[in-house]
Amino acid sequence: MKSNEFVPKFISLIKDGVTKKQLTKDVLSGIIVGIVALPLAIAFAIASGVSPEKGLITAIIAGLVISVLSGSRVQIGGPTGAFIIIVYGVVQEHGVEGLTIATFMAGFFIIGFGLARLGNYLKFISYPLIVGFTSGIAVVIFSTQIKDFFGLQMGPVPNDFVDKWISYAHYVKTINWVAFSISVGTVIIGLNFYRVSKKIPGSLVAIVLSTVLVYVFNLPVETIESQFGEIPNKISMPQIPNINFDTIQDLIGPAIAIALLGAIESLLSAVVADGMTGGKHRSNMELIAQGTANIFSGLFGGIPATGAIARTATNVKNGGRTPISGIIHALFLLMIMLLFAPIAKLIPLSCLAGILVLVAYHMSEWRSFRDLLKSNRMDVLVLLTTFFLTIFFDLILAIQVGLILSSFIFMKRMSEATSIKNAKEFFAYADNKGEKVFEEELVYIPRNVMLYEINGPLFFGASQKFKDFLTDSKQLPKVLIIRMRHVPFIDATGINFLKEFYERMAFMGTRLIISGANQQVKKDLLKADLFSDIGKENVLDNIDDAIIRAEELLNL
Repeated sequence: MKSNEFVPKFISLIKDGVTKKQLTKDVLSGIIVGIVALPLAIAFAIASGVSPEKGLITAIIAGLVISVLSGSRVQIGGPTGAFIIIVYGVVQEHGVEGLTIATFMAGFFIIGFGLARLGNYLKFISYPLIVGFTSGIAVVIFSTQIKDFFGLQMGPVPNDFVDKWISYAHYVKTINWVAFSISVGTVIIGLNFYRVSKKIPGSLVAIVLSTVLVYVFNLPVETIESQFGEIPNKISMPQIPNINFDTIQDLIGPAIAIALLGAIESLLSAVVADGMTGGKHRSNMELIAQGTANIFSGLFGGIPATGAIARTATNVKNGGRTPISGIIHALFLLMIMLLFAPIAKLIPLSCLAGILVLVAYHMSEWRSFRDLLKSNRMDVLVLLTTFFLTIFFDLILAIQVGLILSSFIFMKRMSEATSIKNAKEFFAYADNKGEKVFEEELVYIPRNVMLYEINGPLFFGASQKFKDFLTDSKQLPKVLIIRMRHVPFIDATGINFLKEFYERMAFMGTRLIISGANQQVKKDLLKADLFSDIGKENVLDNIDDAIIRAEELLNL
């Protein structure tokens, strides 16, 4: 059977067809999602330190590519709040051109993840790590919007988190109360407009109202025009970034960070969509779609893009069930840009700040954060470490340290799950009904024979426990049986410890028998040449044969 792992869902849709009724729903959903995406695309671009049209370009170009190539039927792609920290940092250090190159490079990395089938694994990121850096990003986004939210009369905002707040405190007396009123009004409308209409986003209503008020009454607030000038109503021709070896060296760190974050967030969004629709996305095809979208976004001068969880959820809630809705969303944004870009320049920055404060609130996952603080202390360690590193240092370091911490904690828990017991413990133990836990057919162990049973994976995290347990054994029998029926796998470290243990036992005159190893473990032992050392006749499938073999060795 031919695998469809690398077939876009859009191609499957073309083959299967779509009903007229569903097509209508997808078109309407695409328009609604486009309305939702419009203010967010502009706000994310400005918060990232680039001009507003770059957010629109990203939503249009990347959004279109993601919908056409996506491994999910309902994924909506574009710029997201999670990228603000990385993008802003890259722009400050390497300029907009550096960001374009980093986005372009990240696209190839994400495609590489997909071709290497890493999509099957990137979904398994620990929940405390996700909540930690998501909540951290929310705090950072909130902190970047204070200047425009309050209309503070100050220069450029410092990059450092602490310096930001020190600077805000210094200029607190310069609050523009008109700007502040617009920001607060935006938040109130954004939080409550669903009571009036669930189809029209409150953020769009706030933008329209505040823009009209500022224009009609000539209110003294900063607008997109006053800070960025005109918004182009066209998309320029694609250009291949000027990349050389020095540029790659400078930007490989940010590019990898963009790639990892984009891959993780897109797969999370796809998983959320699966839960809402009952579908099943193709992880590796999804990564290829995201990578291609970022390459095209870079070619057209856009910013990084990924699957947007909130917009994807909006798509599903409004009836979108095929990639057509995502395509319509991108085309609708293109039409808005071509026809209404000159009007968008009048949008007050305080309104956009209010929208981003709402984004930060929804991203904060404060309820999940609160609940995780009550969980296992190791999970709390990952949560708080990732959270504070995101806020006070940067997201790249936070993800790296969070992944390392999560991996070590996982290894520790796995090693604790691996146990090594002497068969005497089984014979001595009976459950509360008086029944023996060990197999009834194992009625005895011959004299001068010891039997140890390993339960759990024999990997590098648990191998030291195996080595310590067996080497600390004070008794050295003539025959030692190691029962491995509950060992799902063994890695190179486990094999090495087993080999060292065999050599030690052989030196002390003890023969070694392995019982019940599964086919994969046997294959690994064979590759490591342990069969020739231990002897194939001493690697047996079940405990009965192992006992018989032990008796044979005793009689030699």
